[in-house]
Amino acid sequence: MAGRDLLPGQRVTRQRRLLLNIIRGGGGHLDADEIYRRARDLDPRVSLSTVYRNLSLFSRLGLIEERHFDDAHHHYEARTSSEHYHMRCVSCGKVIEFESNLTEHIKEDAARHTGFKVTGGEFHLVGYCRECAPKS
Repeated sequence: MAGRDLLPGQRVTRQRRLLLNIIRGGGGHLDADEIYRRARDLDPRVSLSTVYRNLSLFSRLGLIEERHFDDAHHHYEARTSSEHYHMRCVSCGKVIEFESNLTEHIKEDAARHTGFKVTGGEFHLVGYCRECAPKS
């Protein structure tokens, strides 16, 4: 990762690089506490306030996306070029990504009926994953 390309217009610090690497390589959908725990394992000087400040910066710069799967936690993932959606297991909390062209039809239909210009959105389903479904 080149320095300036990593954070356009921002200073690239060791902690910022560390946090971005955790988000980009961490399997996605991490909450701030998990990002903090992973960062502290690698650099004990990282504070929780540093994590929150940088999550806000990364979001403003368009490097990450904040997801709201439930009321209790916000989850973060690296922004990708492809639009994708999520399913969350209400039993174990597992998040599964999927792609579907049906969401494009939903957005087009909503725009056609309301005159609303859709520029993005969040779509996620809740239910039980393959492992938890038999137990439910």
